[in-house]
Amino acid sequence: MSASTTTPQEPPTAPVFPTYPDLKNRVALITGIGQVGSPTSHTWGNGAATARLLAHNGVNIIGCDLHLSAAERTRDRLVAEFPHADIRVLAADVTKTADVRALVAFAAESLGNRIDILVNNVGMTAPGSPSSMSEDTWTAQIDLNLHSVYRLCNAVLPVMEAQGGGGSIVNNASITALRYIGKPQIAYASAKAAVLQFTRATGAMYAAKQIRCNAVVPGLMYTPLVENLAESERAEDKEVAGRIMAHNVPMGWMGRGEDVANAVVWLASGASRYVTSQTIVVDGGITESTGTGFGV
Repeated sequence: MSASTTTPQEPPTAPVFPTYPDLKNRVALITGIGQVGSPTSHTWGNGAATARLLAHNGVNIIGCDLHLSAAERTRDRLVAEFPHADIRVLAADVTKTADVRALVAFAAESLGNRIDILVNNVGMTAPGSPSSMSEDTWTAQIDLNLHSVYRLCNAVLPVMEAQGGGGSIVNNASITALRYIGKPQIAYASAKAAVLQFTRATGAMYAAKQIRCNAVVPGLMYTPLVENLAESERAEDKEVAGRIMAHNVPMGWMGRGEDVANAVVWLASGASRYVTSQTIVVDGGITESTGTGFGV
């Protein structure tokens, strides 16, 4: 596959949407639920796809995004598919403690003073090596990708403890936490690696209270961000998309948001009731292969 490729290879099978009866009427809080891109696109981002599968299972959803319009687009797509779903969205900046506190209070008060599921899905990378990245960029990356997970857990865990019955926290990490994929993004990789240890420690600390904490580690996913780059009129954007899609994934195709969602929702359900402090890698085998993440 050449670096000029701008059409992803399609998965060999359609996504599966499993049903977990124990999730019906549960309450989930999802950060980074926003859906960007063309209104006619059928592509789902990780957060939006997770919300979709939770809605499929009858879960009541509170979602946030930095941009309200992006969150509303996800809500509109979901309501069109699931007319009876209770999906509420609002704008929130997870790098601001006041926003996080307001978000959690809204979530807890809106749907019966419960938060059964927390999905920490916010994340964004910035390029740079240890010598080239500015301290400001480093700090902003750690704040967004690591501190946000702490902020949400710090606010949600007391709610889960008080409500009884436990809960499930799923943190979204990245294969950059596990290996170098050929793209210098030192702060993002460091933050996501820390998220994995935060997950392991938190899961152990709260296990006796039946509050489970696990992580999902996506590989190279064909998300709306990649789709937008591929469809851009800017040559440099198309080149970036081509490099991403000229991958070395052993399965031969890029994952989709639905693949991440299946892992997240399994971890949120009672089907994984004895699983905590664990990491599920959803990467088509790339972290066990010898190739780097991007074709050159």
